[in-house]
Amino acid sequence: MPTRIIGHVKRVNGPVITVTDITDAEMLELVRVGEEHLVGEVQKLNETEATVQVYEDATGLCPGENVYGSGSPLSVELGPGMIGSIYDGIQRPLEKLEEASGTFISRGLTFDGIDHTKKWHFIPTIKAGDTVNAGSIIGTVQESETIVHKVMISPTASEGVVISIVNEGEYTVVDDIAEISQNKSTDLKVQMLQKWSIRIPRPVKDRMNFHAPLVTGLRVIDTLFPLAKGGTVAIPGGFGTGKTMTQHAIAQWCDADIIVYIGCGERGNEMTDVLREFPQLIDPRNGKSLMERTILIANTSNMPVSAREASIYTGITMAEYYRDMGYAVAVMADSTSRWAEALRELSGRMEEMPAEEGFPAYLATRIAEFYERAGLMKTLCGAEGSVSVIGAVSPPGGDFSEPVTMHTKRFVRCFWGLDKSLASARHFPAISWTDSYSEYLLDVKGWWSKKSDDTWFQNRKEIMELLQKEGRLQQIVKLVGPDALPDSQNFILEVCNLFKNAFLQQNAFDKIDRYCTVEKQVKMLSVVLTYWHRGNEAINKGVPLVKLKRLKVVQEISRIKFTISNEDIDQIDKLELRLEKAISSLGGIYED
Repeated sequence: MPTRIIGHVKRVNGPVITVTDITDAEMLELVRVGEEHLVGEVQKLNETEATVQVYEDATGLCPGENVYGSGSPLSVELGPGMIGSIYDGIQRPLEKLEEASGTFISRGLTFDGIDHTKKWHFIPTIKAGDTVNAGSIIGTVQESETIVHKVMISPTASEGVVISIVNEGEYTVVDDIAEISQNKSTDLKVQMLQKWSIRIPRPVKDRMNFHAPLVTGLRVIDTLFPLAKGGTVAIPGGFGTGKTMTQHAIAQWCDADIIVYIGCGERGNEMTDVLREFPQLIDPRNGKSLMERTILIANTSNMPVSAREASIYTGITMAEYYRDMGYAVAVMADSTSRWAEALRELSGRMEEMPAEEGFPAYLATRIAEFYERAGLMKTLCGAEGSVSVIGAVSPPGGDFSEPVTMHTKRFVRCFWGLDKSLASARHFPAISWTDSYSEYLLDVKGWWSKKSDDTWFQNRKEIMELLQKEGRLQQIVKLVGPDALPDSQNFILEVCNLFKNAFLQQNAFDKIDRYCTVEKQVKMLSVVLTYWHRGNEAINKGVPLVKLKRLKVVQEISRIKFTISNEDIDQIDKLELRLEKAISSLGGIYED
């Protein structure tokens, strides 16, 4: 607990405290305010005064109370024990907070982010005399049943030679496990525990080009609007459009190694559902609990607004730490709009000049800094690791032109816009195929070509063109009705309707349909396009549309997602052959 007095409270304005008589303080320094030692962070400094942002309820603070400095920035503890944990916005374990204060969190409580007394089975991977660098892996710990924690040297260390390292055995995170002789420096004692400022990105060796998608099992995402592993995406949508449920589905089914879920300013009941459901979700890859590879950060809307602002940085710093081990990490930020609202409130209390809709002028900069910390990286230890950021945006009234959504679109390369009308029609995921886009298509094209024999890119392009034509035809239908269209145009409506219901719509509660492999997605799209190609040829040869619609095999296509499992996708090939024969029999348009 800091004991060095650096000033005294002059004014209290909610979570923003003006401190006077400053003697020794630094920007972004972690401080303790008042005799309850409330956690705070220095935001502004001048000659004699400082502005401090307090991360707890400041009710009851009085002018004249002491402010204590720590000499270090607001940081998180990184090491074995984070997986499966539930934290608040400044990395205090919620379970320990409940044990200490009950249902409501008392002020001034401080706990280590990681248990300093628990012993872990450490297995060294280097020996005395080896040369090591910043970020080198020196040993492993089995952190959970599915995650091997790789113990690394601090990324700020210099190159050196290992003087000694402990034998395999049980150690706490604060035990010295190795000693390294650094060039032109004192010997470095290495522990499993690291501390890192949440505002500073962890260093890497290089930023790499994207080459593989983050496979989610959701067809509308993987096939139409793929997200590259290490990429960034925004999910904007009004109330009830399914932002949180989409993130839940991605968290459970995506092929990321580790999930960091940040509940930033969400409603308490919604966050409670997350805390209850995540431990019960089963990881489809190994049959274990999803919490075996998940970190939860819960910062609800009734918690201090300043801690909401910090929670985003806390989560992304944890993600970077596991990325440095060579893992693929997916960060779910729900929602960045609440984070931006916290910035707006704090900015107003600090009497800064407001910009559009009251948000601070640096809103775009902060959003850019956050999403910039995602990426596919070559880590300091030479491994390939990634942080993919999936940020939900909650625009008021579903207005995508509001500042947070518009600024976010500038800095992400993928956009999954949720449509209120689709959600009202119970079409989930309610991702609009007209408003959404992905700029990762060319990045992941090579990966998809290996999975689809070079057909994915062209097939995707063709179905998107059909959906655009269908959108224009729907406007005509609203004016004059479908009967005014010729069969060739009505067939476009028919094919797109089949594609929407049989492919884009997905049932998260169906054992077969809740997850779709990329191989099945390729074949499902292929059979829909076969229906389009062959059916269009038949109509041009005079076959009435009504005969095509009555084909029994077409009804079977609409039920593929429920009837054919991921393991039996060869059945789709057989169905496609039957479709061609059935259409051929209508007008004899094919010759053997």
